Amino acid sequence: MPDNGSIDAFLAEWFAPIADKLSSIVFYSPQIGGVQIPLIVLWLMAGAIFLTVWLRFQPITGMAHSLDVIRGRFTRKTDPGEVSSFQALATELSGTVGLGNIAGVAVAISMGGPGAALWIILFGFLAMSVKMAEATMGVKYREISEDGTTAGGPMYYLKNGFAEIGWKKTGMGLAIAYSIFTLIGVFGAGNLFQANQAASILSTQLGSDFLVDNKWVIGVIMAVLAAIVILGGISSIARWTAKITPLMAIIYFLCVIAILVVHAAEIPAAIGTIFSSAINPEGVQGGVVGVAIIGIQRALFSNAAGVGTAGIAHSAAKTKEPATEGYTAMWEPLVDSVIICSLTALAITVTGVYKTNGEDIDGITMTASAFSTVTAWFPYVLMVAVALFAFSTVLSYSYYGQLAAEFLFGRSQVVTKVYQVVWILAVVVGSAISLDSVIAFSDSTFFLMTIPNLVGLYVLSKILRMEILRHKTRVDVGVIEPVDDPELAVGMGDHEPTKEQIRAAQAEEDTATGQIESVRALLEADPDYPVEPGSGVEASTETGEIPQVK
Repeated sequence: MPDNGSIDAFLAEWFAPIADKLSSIVFYSPQIGGVQIPLIVLWLMAGAIFLTVWLRFQPITGMAHSLDVIRGRFTRKTDPGEVSSFQALATELSGTVGLGNIAGVAVAISMGGPGAALWIILFGFLAMSVKMAEATMGVKYREISEDGTTAGGPMYYLKNGFAEIGWKKTGMGLAIAYSIFTLIGVFGAGNLFQANQAASILSTQLGSDFLVDNKWVIGVIMAVLAAIVILGGISSIARWTAKITPLMAIIYFLCVIAILVVHAAEIPAAIGTIFSSAINPEGVQGGVVGVAIIGIQRALFSNAAGVGTAGIAHSAAKTKEPATEGYTAMWEPLVDSVIICSLTALAITVTGVYKTNGEDIDGITMTASAFSTVTAWFPYVLMVAVALFAFSTVLSYSYYGQLAAEFLFGRSQVVTKVYQVVWILAVVVGSAISLDSVIAFSDSTFFLMTIPNLVGLYVLSKILRMEILRHKTRVDVGVIEPVDDPELAVGMGDHEPTKEQIRAAQAEEDTATGQIESVRALLEADPDYPVEPGSGVEASTETGEIPQVK
């Protein structure tokens, strides 16, 4: 059997040219104003700015309502879905909060100076509207099986949403393209790369020659743990990510706070440096535009706004109101690109490690250098955080790929189980072999997901805005009220209804259905209903509208 080096060499010789060609197309970067700007970044920037304005700055105007939604105050345990809003939030965060926040920020600062961090934060705010749009449409056009399981995401709002407006063939074509890009993309970004990085970091930090030479051992451990969770489906994944995501965020937060305490005297100067170098950078090609592009690109790569994964994660949430998941999802870039990236940037800036490390050093090493300024064993804490980040990403991305596979090949137990087994085995392969060219190819297809996804959001933008703004108005005027019964509200953890709650919900639904049928019967019997014959009120012959009776 060929060793790891020969496999990598074979792939580098035969597959790398294909990956390089695709990458050059996807990340094509023309010179604009003396700065190379990837067109895919402009595409994502345009979508984020448009949706923020189009949805009337909901990240600001809807922030208070979103907190109530996350706590489950507007959803019932009897609503259709499989997980709570908080669990859907944790699932998506577990996929986006990771190496991009730790290594990506460090890379951005090494290339564009501390000012790049400010642009990451600013564009993180705009990305909130993109996630809101994806999650809302993911729920609105999801499909629910007889057993209560759900399937949603961009492929479904492209398929069902476009069919609704008469573009059925176009929608199906875009949905198939999105599913293919997703199936390939998540294997690289969410499996092979994560497993490889986790195995490399763990083996190096632990100082074990055996593990350095046999990274597959770490891969097997990760694969076994992943299998225990993944084989249980989205409910199992959501339960675990709801525990892992807060844990890893707290660990990382406390570590950075410790760094800031040790370097408290340098904090004011560090904040000043971040702002000044964002506006007046030194030694960065393209000046302020160059540093802005570096920061924005890292923000987009970090929070994955526009890729569509938020629509997949939140389509499984328990709700009858699609917009509730939009208000939940908009927190993801806030946590990812604003809070965690800010902490990383401050840690790197106050310690000054970006000055002593060159551009060639990798981001994890630079962040580890910042951690080591507290005490010699602190980088080991970072190692634990990175391992948790990578493992949680493997969990959440497995679900995204699964829904893409089921969309392409049919929703069946055979398709699901075959996919899950292949995914779990890929964790071992990724940990043992670098597969650089395969991961490069997957990264390109991962960002190709943004093309059909954003096309769908643009085309369905009127439906999207009506869904969100109508929900917000109905909440403001009291038509939609919080769930009074705490035992019925979904909350942040338990979301399984009791038999009594199911019976009560069914009775309520039967009553509502009966009322609708009654009105329909009256309309069939008397087309003029509710206008009484002989009342003198007649419909307009031109418009068909009935004038209001004063």
